[in-house]
This record gives sequence, C-alpha cells and structure tokens, in this order.
Amino acid sequence: MKTFVPKDPGDNRRWLVVDAAGKTVGRLAVQIANALRGKDQPTYTPWVDTGAFVIVVNCEKVKFSGKKEQEKIYQHYTGWRSGLYETTAAQMRVRHPDWIIKKAVEGMLPGNKLAREMMRRLKVYVGPEHPHAAQKPVAM
Repeated sequence: MKTFVPKDPGDNRRWLVVDAAGKTVGRLAVQIANALRGKDQPTYTPWVDTGAFVIVVNCEKVKFSGKKEQEKIYQHYTGWRSGLYETTAAQMRVRHPDWIIKKAVEGMLPGNKLAREMMRRLKVYVGPEHPHAAQKPVAM
C-alpha cells in the first residue's frame, strides 16, 4: 500500500466567490480559511498547499454578534515607542472594511510560510463587483 501525497495544483486551483452580506464575521472566516487551506477537499494534506482562490464581495455588509461592533478592538504596533494604535470595529468598517475579514481569516490560518501563501489567494472587495470574472468563480 502506498501513501497518496497530492501535488500543488499550481494554475489549476478552484476559484470560489462568497457574498458576505449579512453573515457573521467569525463563521464566514472559518469557511474561507478552510477553503484556502483545502480542508474542504478529500485530498487535504497539512503540508501541501491544495487550497482555492477565494473572492469575498460585499465585505462592508458583514455583521458582528453581540456588542462587538463597539467593543472589539484591533491593535497595530509600529515597532516604535508609543506606537500602539487601537481601532474599534465600527471605525475599521468605515476606514478599511476589507481588513475586518482579512484579519479574521489570518487569525484562523497557521503561523507559517504556507499561511502567507494562502493569504495572497484571498481577494476581498467592497461592493458586489470583482475583476475576476475571467476565472469563472463558483459560488461557495
């Protein structure tokens, strides 16, 4: 009996599109992270990157549960003294609505080189339009 190890699909990756309107951030991020890692495929292997490209549209219409809209804080440290910046989720929605989904998905991926490759395949857009129609994405 031989062990099957999948190959990196390269250019033959699937393209998935997700409409984030009205969906909860955490639950949506789990689905996106699983698709990026390839955990939704029967050939999933932790050390081989077999995931898909994921396009997220309407990212500004995503919702938080409970009081997270006002109480959740995103922190960014520049590396300099007194360089800690804190932003609430409501402010983040106004300034960078795509970062809400990117940060949630990034936290659900492993902290290694493979995760950085996976994050490059996540495309998040404000509004219902995206420029990837030529790749023929399938609804997730």
